[in-house]
Amino acid sequence: MTETKKSPRTAYKHFTPIQTRWADNDIYGHVNNVAYYGFFDTIVNEYLISAGALDIHEGAVIGLVVETQCNYFAPVSFPDELEGALRVAHIGNSSVRYEIGVFKQNDDAPVAEGHFIHVYVDRETRRPAKLLDVLRAALEKISS
Repeated sequence: MTETKKSPRTAYKHFTPIQTRWADNDIYGHVNNVAYYGFFDTIVNEYLISAGALDIHEGAVIGLVVETQCNYFAPVSFPDELEGALRVAHIGNSSVRYEIGVFKQNDDAPVAEGHFIHVYVDRETRRPAKLLDVLRAALEKISS
């Protein structure tokens, strides 16, 4: 099995704090793998909302996750304070590939990394929709 290459903290453009919760720990005493997908969702949507690029309640266009993947490198557990890191690897007409890292605060090596692809669709019809200009501009700011 080949070792997955890890990206250092400096490879990312946007960071947001993540506080682990007691409920994130599993019977083995570490944050369960499913919690990382919640972290990914939080990291991406925090950026989009804070950049003014996503109106989760009234926006005509919404992002649907069509693909996710995660590599785990080191365990973490409650009450670890983490930092989510985000960059955009690809911007299409209606889709975006986000790359995400999860770091312990002040560590350069990630505890996990993955990606997640959104296809943006019309909220009502669920048909693919062209990326809005405000969304594209926000994505370009963190594009690698």
